[in-house]
Amino acid sequence: MADLHTIHLTVNGERRQCSVQPRTHLVDFLREDLGLKGSHLGCEHGVCGACTVELNGHIVRGCLTLAVQADGGEVQTIEGVSRSGVIRDLQQAFVRRNALQCGFCTSGMLMAAKELVETQPRATRAEVREFISGNYCRCTGYHAIVDAICEVLEQRLQQQEAQA
Repeated sequence: MADLHTIHLTVNGERRQCSVQPRTHLVDFLREDLGLKGSHLGCEHGVCGACTVELNGHIVRGCLTLAVQADGGEVQTIEGVSRSGVIRDLQQAFVRRNALQCGFCTSGMLMAAKELVETQPRATRAEVREFISGNYCRCTGYHAIVDAICEVLEQRLQQQEAQA
């Protein structure tokens, strides 16, 4: 068994100090050590996006990122962004547009959508499709997901214009 390494990080706003094996993936650490089960393990090769979390303000694949790489960093999971309310409009649009069915991809899809609406507030439908292309969904066919994200982009732009 490998030696344990102590890491210090902030997870969903809470400072943590934990001991992990150097080979422990971030998603496994979050799920098994911290009990945060919202991020899922799918392909375990970084292809499906089910394990998407935010590390230091950018989405990463939790199955490709080691927990020790998050040492000193800040991690946001679907639980954290849901609790904060920052993606409430995305969650509501996903429900309205039936952009989730089995739910397995939903946490990763919402994390990707969060980054998209924050970094590309004027994204076109084609840009939305491109941005989420790394997140697999076997149930919806993507149309409803793209519709939901585009709806939120439009709503947020309207709110910004109304405030200006």
